[in-house]
Amino acid sequence: MSLTLHSYWRATAPYRVRIGLNLKGLPYGYVPVNLLTGEQHAPDYVATRNAQHLTPALEADGQVLTQSLAILEWLEETHPAPPLLPKAPFARATVRAMAALVACDIHPLNNLRVQQALEGLGVDAPARLAWNQRWIVEGFSALEPMVAAHGAGFAFGDAPTLADCCLAPQVYSARRYQVDLSPFPAIAAAAERAAAHPAFAAAHPDRQPDAANA
Repeated sequence: MSLTLHSYWRATAPYRVRIGLNLKGLPYGYVPVNLLTGEQHAPDYVATRNAQHLTPALEADGQVLTQSLAILEWLEETHPAPPLLPKAPFARATVRAMAALVACDIHPLNNLRVQQALEGLGVDAPARLAWNQRWIVEGFSALEPMVAAHGAGFAFGDAPTLADCCLAPQVYSARRYQVDLSPFPAIAAAAERAAAHPAFAAAHPDRQPDAANA
C-alpha cells in the first residue's frame, strides 16, 4: 500500500496521524502544506485533497482520507496490529471518548483558523492566549481523572492507544500556549511516557522536514 500524508509540521491533527502511522509501522511519503502561507487554500489542494482547507489529508492507493480520527480508525481497521483500541467494548468507548475530548472539544477552539478569525475580530494577542489556555485547561480538567483512573503508563493501560495519539499532540500545544500542567499530573506522565516511545518521537513536530523552514 502506498501512503502519502499531506501535513503541516506543527499542526496537531496531522501530528496524530503521524503517530498512528508510526505505531502501525507503516512507511509513508510526506508532503508539507504550509498553513501560515495559505497553501491549504490552493485550488488544487482544496479540489483533490481536503475540501475543508485543512490538514491532514492521507492518500492511500488512489483514495484520499481526511479527518484525523477517521484516518486513525481506518488505520486500525486495515492494519489491526498493534491495536490502537482495547478489546472490551466499554474500554474501547472510553478510549474513543478520551480521543474525542481532545480532537473534538479542545483542539477546534485553538486551531489556526480560529486564531485568525479572532484576530480578524480585533482580539489582541494576550486575549487570544487566554482563550486558548481556557479551553485547554477546561478540557484537561475533564480528561485528567479519566487518565488517572485508566492509565497504566499511557493514557489508557500500558500500551499506546488512540487516546495517546491525540493526547501527546495536545500536550505539545498546551506547552506552546504556556499552560501550567502541574494540575494535570496523570496527563503529564502519560505524555512523558509517550515521548520516550520511538513512534511518538519520530512524529514530533521538530523532526518533520518542513520544520526546518519555519
